[in-house]
Amino acid sequence: MVVIAEQADPPVCKIMDFGKFIFEKKKKEHESKKKQKVTQVKEVKFRPNIDEHDYDFKLKSIHRFIEEGDKVKATIQFRGREMSRMDNGRKVLDRLIKDLDGKAHAETSPEVMGNRMHQVFAPLKKH
Repeated sequence: MVVIAEQADPPVCKIMDFGKFIFEKKKKEHESKKKQKVTQVKEVKFRPNIDEHDYDFKLKSIHRFIEEGDKVKATIQFRGREMSRMDNGRKVLDRLIKDLDGKAHAETSPEVMGNRMHQVFAPLKKH
């Protein structure tokens, strides 16, 4: 005897093979997990004085990640004297926002942690 709906008044029970009941329950859970999309956060690292070709190459990989439905964390890493010119890193992130317009949106504002500045981009919702 297996309890089906415990909250019902009176509680609903069924006489069945308990092993089969557990098997069917696990099978349903497995099928529901198959349909779920797990989003990952991919990280792409930049430098404040990045060359044009390097920027374009990393932008293509960001486009690919966004099309796959993943979020992208763009990180600007500063070294030494570059820490005093954080506005160069901000310009790279602003340019990235402009280039990703129509494909992704900035989920967070630029955040500075130690010698790194990062911003998270998420794909736009499809209608």
